[in-house]
Amino acid sequence: MTGPDRRTSASGGPGATLTTDMTSLWPQIEPILAQVQKPARYIGCEDGAVAPGTLEGKVGWLLVYPDSYEVGLPNQGLQILYEILNERGDARAERGYAPWPDMEAQMRRRGLPLFSVDSHAPARDFDILAFNLSAELVYTNVLNCIDLAGVPVRASDRGPEDPLVVAGGHCAFNPEPIADFVDVFAIGDGEEVVGQITDAVREWKAGGRTAGSRGRLLRDLARVAGAYVPSCYDVVYDGADLVAVTPRWPDVPARVEKRTVADLAAWPYPKNQLVPLTEVVHDRLNVEVFRGCTRGCRFCQAGMITRPVRERPAAQVREMVADGLRRTGYDEVSLTSLSSADFSGVEDVVRGIVADPSAGRFPVSVSLPSLRVDAFTVGIASEIQRARRTGLTFAPEAGTWRLRQVINKLIREEDLYGAVESAFSQGWRRVKLYFLTGLPTETDEDTLAIAELARACVAIGRRYQRSVTVAASVGGFVPKAQTPFQWARQDTPAELGRKVGLLRDALRRDRGVQLRWHDPRASLAEGIASRGDRRVGAVIEEVWRRGGTFQEWSEHFSLDLWIEAMAAHGLSVDWYVHRERDRPELLPWAHISAGLHEDYLWQEWQDALVASGTEDCRWTPCYDCGACTGYGIEHVVASATPPAGGSQGTGQDLSRGGEVPVTFRAHRRELAEARP
Repeated sequence: MTGPDRRTSASGGPGATLTTDMTSLWPQIEPILAQVQKPARYIGCEDGAVAPGTLEGKVGWLLVYPDSYEVGLPNQGLQILYEILNERGDARAERGYAPWPDMEAQMRRRGLPLFSVDSHAPARDFDILAFNLSAELVYTNVLNCIDLAGVPVRASDRGPEDPLVVAGGHCAFNPEPIADFVDVFAIGDGEEVVGQITDAVREWKAGGRTAGSRGRLLRDLARVAGAYVPSCYDVVYDGADLVAVTPRWPDVPARVEKRTVADLAAWPYPKNQLVPLTEVVHDRLNVEVFRGCTRGCRFCQAGMITRPVRERPAAQVREMVADGLRRTGYDEVSLTSLSSADFSGVEDVVRGIVADPSAGRFPVSVSLPSLRVDAFTVGIASEIQRARRTGLTFAPEAGTWRLRQVINKLIREEDLYGAVESAFSQGWRRVKLYFLTGLPTETDEDTLAIAELARACVAIGRRYQRSVTVAASVGGFVPKAQTPFQWARQDTPAELGRKVGLLRDALRRDRGVQLRWHDPRASLAEGIASRGDRRVGAVIEEVWRRGGTFQEWSEHFSLDLWIEAMAAHGLSVDWYVHRERDRPELLPWAHISAGLHEDYLWQEWQDALVASGTEDCRWTPCYDCGACTGYGIEHVVASATPPAGGSQGTGQDLSRGGEVPVTFRAHRRELAEARP
C-alpha cells in the first residue's frame, strides 16, 4: 500500500506557508466540499454545538477524535469534556476529527491545516490539541492530525509557540508506544484533570510562553495527579529488555496514579448531546448509567481500569433521559456502561422511559449495550419490547464452561439459553453473540463449542419464531495492559485463521447462524501497538509516513506496513506479540497505575491457567484488588437521590432484594490471601 510521503509539512511541501486565518478557514474549505465524500463531516452546525466565539484571553482546546466524523461524533468522552471546558469562563473547546483520505488530499494540495468543525479555526490557533485514544490502530491517525495541524510530530521538536499535545482514553494505560509524540497523557477519568491542565496552561500563557518555559510547564504538569509527561522520564534498555523507567527529577512521581471521579452524580454530562446533520454510528441518545465493573473478566481492559463501580442515581438517569429525548427529538435511548443490565433497578428505569408520556406520540426504544446474559431477564425483555425493538447482543466470549472459567466469564450455558429464550419469547427474531478466539489454554474443542452454542440458540428461537437468526461474531484475543492477561501470548494470524476455518466448516450448513470474524492480521498489528514499549513509536511513525492511516478500516489496513516497519527498526514481532511474559519482566506500562495491585493481577493470571474462577466482588468479600482501597472510595450502587458525599449511599442489593446501606470496603489483604 502506498500513500503520500508525510515527511513534509501539512502544506504538502517543505517551507510552504500554512493558512493561519485567525477567524475561520471556511471560505477556503467550502469550495472543496463538492469534491469529497460526505461533506457533512466537515461543516459542524450540529444541535448542541457551541456558538463560534473568540479564543482571545482563553485557553483553547481542540478536542480531536482521530477517526472519521461518523465514528467520533457520538463519543461520550469527547462530548463530556467539550461541555465541561466550555462551562469555564477561561477556556474554549472545539472539536476536530480525522479528515478522510479524499479530504486530506485536498487539504494538503491547498495548504489547508487541520481545523475545528465548530468555527473552522486552524488547529494551531488552539493552545492544546487533545486526542481520545479509544483503539490502538488510530495511532497513525494521531500523528497525521498533528502533522496536518502544522505541529512538529515529535514532542522533542516543539517549541513554546506550538500547542501542547494531550491524549487520554483507555489506550493511555500503556502510553509508551506513542510517548515520543505526546506531551501529556491524562490517565483515567478526565472530568477533573482537564481543569487542572487548563489552570497550568493559563498561567503559562500569562507568563508570555517564553523560551524554555515549555519545559517548566511540562514539569509542572507532571506533578498533576493523573498526568503523565513522557519527557520527564528516562527509559533504559538492556538489549531487548526494558530495565527501567525513572523520573528525571525528584518532584516527578515514579508511578502515575489514574484519576477517578468518585461521585458520578456530580457530573451529569453530556447535558446537551450533539445531534448530527448526517448519519453517524450509534445515532441515538446515550446516557451513561455507571462506570466500572466488578465481574472481573480477565481479558477485559475496560473492566479493570475503570474500577470501582460508580452508579449514577436512578432518578438522575431518568431525568437525563427525559431531558435528552425532549431536546434532541431522538426516539431511541441507549443506557451505556460495561454491563448495562447490572444497573440497580434497571427494569424500573426502562419501564419509566418506555412509559413516559412526555416522550410524545412515538414510542421510545431502549437499548442496553454490553448485556450480561445472566442479568438479562424476561422482565427486562418484556419492558424493552413494548417499543420498537432494537438489536440484542450478548457476549458469552468463549464456547465452553472450562474456558469461561479461564477468562472469568462465569456464565453457564443455561444462563445464555435463558437470556436468549427471554428475547425470542418476547418477539425478537435476531440476536448477536460475541466470542473471542485465541484465548489462553484454548483448544479446538473450545473453538468448536462456539458453533454448538450458536446452533442451540437458533433451536431455542425456533420454538417461538419460524425464522430466527443468530449472528456469531468472533474476534481475535489481544492481551491488554493492566489486565491479568497482560503476561499472556497472542496467537499468530495463521493460528487465528485456522480456528476461524474450523468454525466456518462446522457452520457451513447452518442457515440460522451467520458467522462473522475480525481480520486476524489486524489483531497482530493491534498486538504490536497495544503492548509495545517506547521503541515501537518509530514503527508507528514509519507506518504513518508510508501512508498507513485509518488502519482500523479494512479498506485501508496493511499488515505489510507494520511487518516491514518492525524489521526496518530491528524489532521482533514474535518477541513483542507471540511470547508469554514472566513476572520478573518489567512491563512497559509498570509506571502507570490503574489502581490494581500487581499481586492481584498475577494471582488472577495463575488462577486462569488452572481454570479457577473468581466471583463478582460486588456480592462477595473483597479480593483486595486495590481499586477501592487505593482511592478511598467504594463501589457505589444507584439510589433514588445522589449519595451524600459521593462515596457511598443507599442502593438496591440485587443479590438479596430490598434497600440496604451499600458499603463494599470490607476485608483487607488478609482475607484476600485466605481465599481458595
